[in-house]
Amino acid sequence: MSYDALLWLSFGGPEGPEDVRPFLENVTRGRGVPPERLDEVEQHYQHFGGVSPINALNRRAIDAVRGLVELPVYFGNRNWHPMVEDTLAEMKAAGVRRALVFPTSAYGGYSACRQYDEDIRRARAAVPDAPELVKLRQFFDHPLFIESFEDAVRTAAAGFDDYRLVFTAHSVPLSADKASGPPEEGGHRYSRQIAEASRLVATALGVADYDVVWQSRSGPPQVPWLEPDIVDHVEALHAKGVANVVVCPIGFVSDHLEVVWDLDTEARDRAVELGMGFARATTPNDDPRFARLVAELVAEHLAGAPVRKLSEFPLAGCTVDGAPCAVLCCEPARRPAK
Repeated sequence: MSYDALLWLSFGGPEGPEDVRPFLENVTRGRGVPPERLDEVEQHYQHFGGVSPINALNRRAIDAVRGLVELPVYFGNRNWHPMVEDTLAEMKAAGVRRALVFPTSAYGGYSACRQYDEDIRRARAAVPDAPELVKLRQFFDHPLFIESFEDAVRTAAAGFDDYRLVFTAHSVPLSADKASGPPEEGGHRYSRQIAEASRLVATALGVADYDVVWQSRSGPPQVPWLEPDIVDHVEALHAKGVANVVVCPIGFVSDHLEVVWDLDTEARDRAVELGMGFARATTPNDDPRFARLVAELVAEHLAGAPVRKLSEFPLAGCTVDGAPCAVLCCEPARRPAK
């Protein structure tokens, strides 16, 4: 099967102070998030001048990928410019008929995978006679993904003789994690994949004892989410006498605002207050291995290249025109009728 382009599909982020509020309104539309919560999160962005690093990081990664694939590479976002609907219209105008889609998430689950399918469906509905879009598979267990984090942890830990290794990923409601993956798999695909990626990195480092915790919770307190939170965990480690902590944001592919706020600001500040050493491993960002990973995923479709993976998890996430990859896979939570 032939393809005309690669679409890099990401979350999006503000690139100036005036962008922050409309960006957050896009992110939370239809979720019933109270204005005071938006006020709080807006201050996180304004702390960094109203600019999220995510768009610049994506552009750098895209530039690296362009040097490795023969397809033209387009950039579209879910929540901020360049919006994926506009990008897809641009692709159609350029004569693209069928494109591969790289979503900037390595994992399964609703937010990590199925929501990108919804982005694809929404964009195609907005563009008459839109190109066919084939989403690339999940890659949490790809050797290059694991190697990038392995080296990042080694670099972060270089200043410590002894440290506790802590992996973090974005928390989700327990109900969403339970629903992640096809029902016959038993659910919890997201948290199980996070655990497996963490195990693979720790094993490569020769670290037998480590922790997997969560960050960036945003839901109401009465709704249970994956725990413990990273800041709470730093406090718990201090109570146990741990002197130094190295945090690896295994759940993310770039150092976007949730990484630099939740880890480099809140978690680091708390560790410093407690007199602990703190270091944070980088995410893949524009690591050349990350660009090679994307090129390998593309080559699986263009040239029948062999699939490289390190776990026994089934291949998943490859979808056509936004259809779910399995029946009832990662079904979004339904709000009760009023």
